[in-house]
Amino acid sequence: MSNFDQELDASGLNCPLPILRAKKSLASMDVGQTLHIIATDPGSVKDFEAFSKQTGNELVESREDAGKFYFLIKKNS
Repeated sequence: MSNFDQELDASGLNCPLPILRAKKSLASMDVGQTLHIIATDPGSVKDFEAFSKQTGNELVESREDAGKFYFLIKKNS
């Protein structure tokens, strides 16, 4: 697992809550910092891919392990 600056546990939350919480967390972070997100909603995989493209932030990592989804997003703007 890569290093990250902040972690967001969105387990148990369904779309669009993980994205909204991630957006809020990223807003308080500095450019270049990374946010680690834990989610349980399978739809979050596509959501975070789209979110990264729309916001210009980099989806550094996206993986699934035992029914949980892990994302690492680097703030670029």
